[in-house]
Amino acid sequence: MLIAIPNEENMVCPHFGHCESFVLYDTETKSIRSLPNPGHQPGALPAFLKVQGAKLVIAGGMGGRAQDLFAENNIQVIVGISGNISDVITQYEKSELKSSGEVCSEHAHAGDCHS
Repeated sequence: MLIAIPNEENMVCPHFGHCESFVLYDTETKSIRSLPNPGHQPGALPAFLKVQGAKLVIAGGMGGRAQDLFAENNIQVIVGISGNISDVITQYEKSELKSSGEVCSEHAHAGDCHS
């Protein structure tokens, strides 16, 4: 299974759509590759990550519309996650990640999460 994680300096980016790149982790081969963020356009990233083959997105904050679009594309979402990408992958492999279900507003205050 391919997992997409929004990346900012090897950390899970708290602002899903505004990350510098996505780390794509293949759970079968244990391989990792990085893919530049093609740009934040409402509704575009779920389709973009589906084309890449992602079946799961692990993120910090994500808006409700993005979560709905991922569901429509049969991509699972785990949100409310923070920390080093390598540590997050290890936690996932150990079944230790739990989604907070957190929905962020695009109009959130500075420091809050954004979709």
